[in-house]
Amino acid sequence: MSERYPSALLENAVNELSSLPGVGRKTALRLALYMLRRDVGYTENFAAALIALRRDVKYCKLCHNICDDELCSICANPQRDHSIVCVVENIKEVMAIENTGQFHGVYHVLGGIISPMDGTGPGDLEIDSLVERAAGGEVKEIILALSTTMEGDTTNFFIYRKLSAYEVKISIIARGVSIGDEIEYADEITLGRSIVNRTNFKDSIKI
Repeated sequence: MSERYPSALLENAVNELSSLPGVGRKTALRLALYMLRRDVGYTENFAAALIALRRDVKYCKLCHNICDDELCSICANPQRDHSIVCVVENIKEVMAIENTGQFHGVYHVLGGIISPMDGTGPGDLEIDSLVERAAGGEVKEIILALSTTMEGDTTNFFIYRKLSAYEVKISIIARGVSIGDEIEYADEITLGRSIVNRTNFKDSIKI
């Protein structure tokens, strides 16, 4: 039996909120009712923040991280080691690695990993721009810090082959992160040690 709402406006709000990942209709109703209990100013500020996020957020022209300007704060920081680039799947991994305080280079956000099952191929990712960075001559080491899943390993190998023509060291994070784990869910100590104890990618494969 479908739920019956006393207001079409409430039902519409529940429908929109329940479209968010992990939010069921009961949780959406609870959130909508919470908004109703707060003053109008709170709800307006909440809505304005979401609109500004969607409309005004930028992506760093160099590493593709989320930012407010042309370059993210990491790429624009002269104190970072721009010769070391850590390749990650998405922005959440940048945040996770930054929280370890163990990495002082810069990043490259792919925007996903190769996954034929999900219809994601190399052309859907920021791989060509990574190759351009390697070809520029400034980058001395590229660290592959993708999830230790089959898709992550496939993406690692594809990138390795694309970069093999350039004079750049290619490393992979140490397997302190268990096979099949997502990088963003690794604890900070384990993730930090995995970055510090990275190994040569060529030593991890058999070609």
